[in-house]
Amino acid sequence: MVTLLDTKNGILPTGKTKVPPPPKTPAREPISVNGVTIAPEAIRAEAQMHPADNPGAALAEAARALVVKELLLQEAAAKGLAGVPETLAPGKKETPEDAAIQALLTQEVATPVADEATCQRFYEGNLRKFRSQTIYEARHILFAAAASDQAARSRARSQAEAALAMLAADPSQFEALARLHSACPSGQQGGNLGQLTRGSTVPEFEAALAGMREGQVSPSPVASAYGYHVIELVRIIEGRQMPFEMVRERIAAWLEASSWSRAVSQYVGILAADAKIRGIDLAAADGPLVH
Repeated sequence: MVTLLDTKNGILPTGKTKVPPPPKTPAREPISVNGVTIAPEAIRAEAQMHPADNPGAALAEAARALVVKELLLQEAAAKGLAGVPETLAPGKKETPEDAAIQALLTQEVATPVADEATCQRFYEGNLRKFRSQTIYEARHILFAAAASDQAARSRARSQAEAALAMLAADPSQFEALARLHSACPSGQQGGNLGQLTRGSTVPEFEAALAGMREGQVSPSPVASAYGYHVIELVRIIEGRQMPFEMVRERIAAWLEASSWSRAVSQYVGILAADAKIRGIDLAAADGPLVH
């Protein structure tokens, strides 16, 4: 046994090795804008408004948002702009800070206008965005079985195949069979699922509908994580192209909002270039500086 401290090898009399102290983490420079510090407490509070994959990303987004806000408030003060807080909802008013920022942006950032030709070009280049979805009216009978229970899956498939055989002989039995056998709450309505669009059901069910004709019953049981489905496609309402006149105002609003957001980001970038910002790099942001 070692009885004396070996200072060279760091051995204690107990025979244990000394654990060196953890390295000191260098203190981070406080975040500030032209000498005005953004308090860590304010950043943590703001982070709640910035959902992210991890806390660090949320804090970074919150810090950038507060730096941008401080930049704009300082510029508004320098220009003597205060603004008048507006009523946002009954009993809720805009804060004086937000009113000052709005007054600044109204004065300094030009509001773009989307003219008829610009809207028309956008419409013609994005026709699929302005097509109503195809609607399927369907009903089903669900024979439930968990994906992990192979014995139950086998029974459910056999039950679904038996129901299909009965329907082949007499299609009018669908409602009665749904009420009697379906594990879905829709069974109490004869299996009626109402009107379905893309994303309304699980992918397997959706794919089966897309491959069926109006009035057809699925030729074989349709498997999903819930079990096996017997499906009847009652009606198809095909999607239609919406005319330009119907969506013109929506297009104009989107184009103008998008252009305004880019213009504000450019304006903030100009302010940031002339400011003394410490502790954060606004240029590291992945997206626009202002949302």
